[in-house]
Amino acid sequence: MSIKETKQIGALVVGGDHPGLGVARSLGRRGIPVYIIEDQHSISRFSKYANRVIRVKDLRDERKTVDAVLETGRKYGLKDWVLFPTRDETVAAFSRYRDELAQMYRVTTPDWNTVQWAWDKNKTYEMALRLKIPSPETWNLKSRDELPTLYPRLPLAIKPAIKENFFYATGAKAWRANTPEQLDALFDKAAEQIKIEEIMIQEIIPGDGECQFSYCAFFREGQVHSSLVARRERQHPREFGRAATYVESIELPEIEELSERFLKEIDYYGLVEIEYKQDPRDGQYKLLDVNARTWGFHSIGFPAGVDFPYLLFADQVGEKIERCRGASGVGWLRLLTDLPSAFSGIVQGKIKWSSYVSSMRRTRIESVFCKEDPLPSLAEMVLLPYLFAKKYL
Repeated sequence: MSIKETKQIGALVVGGDHPGLGVARSLGRRGIPVYIIEDQHSISRFSKYANRVIRVKDLRDERKTVDAVLETGRKYGLKDWVLFPTRDETVAAFSRYRDELAQMYRVTTPDWNTVQWAWDKNKTYEMALRLKIPSPETWNLKSRDELPTLYPRLPLAIKPAIKENFFYATGAKAWRANTPEQLDALFDKAAEQIKIEEIMIQEIIPGDGECQFSYCAFFREGQVHSSLVARRERQHPREFGRAATYVESIELPEIEELSERFLKEIDYYGLVEIEYKQDPRDGQYKLLDVNARTWGFHSIGFPAGVDFPYLLFADQVGEKIERCRGASGVGWLRLLTDLPSAFSGIVQGKIKWSSYVSSMRRTRIESVFCKEDPLPSLAEMVLLPYLFAKKYL
């Protein structure tokens, strides 16, 4: 069945921030109808590639999310449309309720037996250890009484095993503890927000975003179909980045083999980003995170020659698609957050002005701004105070 024969089949994207906008543009350019469902005001509403944007009350609670997605399908006649999650909590909801959703949609999220290895970092590192994939040394304590045993290993990071629970409660991806007093206080603060078994204490690998790399792929039937590797050259915040601000595609075979070994073992299907950080102490690339969804900078694939959302959509509707590999030297920019991050780095002497200018020259796509679809970038400027408060406050 070809795309031309299935024009009535479109995509329902859950989340209208810039990752969802990237999906809408990827598919919309090819004449594929795109609906977006969102629980807040979003920039995707202003895109010419979003045929409809549906506002619902809640997309954080799993059951409410599933109910809203199913009700949207019934109301607008979206039978057999392709589902695209853009948030971790949505991935969990779609995975746990996959059979129910599959009665209405083509569900691109694997079942829970697969997704659990990405959703819970405790299980991610358990699998990495089993497969002999390097990862940061990590401790899970049964009580705060065990904290003194870690004092000699400071500084350490306090992180969540389940990212979204922690992020929505604190607005942070991780906290740094330099002293025993900080470690005790931050552990107690984390325990007020999440379960103790979800609190991870982890060694801090030296280096900032330029030491971080991402393996990005469409994976199916036990092997990679199409992929690219990118370096996260700048991020915000600098040490524990919530999001990339500038990334560039590169060649790095070392993490390709590690990633494909992991994905094959968990029987993965779909789009995925696996994050690594190179440890300057031993040169190893250590696995940090697995994102079982479209990630923040997935739109880098379009100018690099790997149009990730379209590859997944085409596979779902039975279109034959050629394998492809991303070209290196392609830059993706999130200007809104990169400007303050880069300015700070230049002032502190951590970023050279010449290297910043050079990265701008290699930029081939911006997260929101697009000449053919300019309104979302204008809307983002107007909505900036609202979006900041909604995300971080």
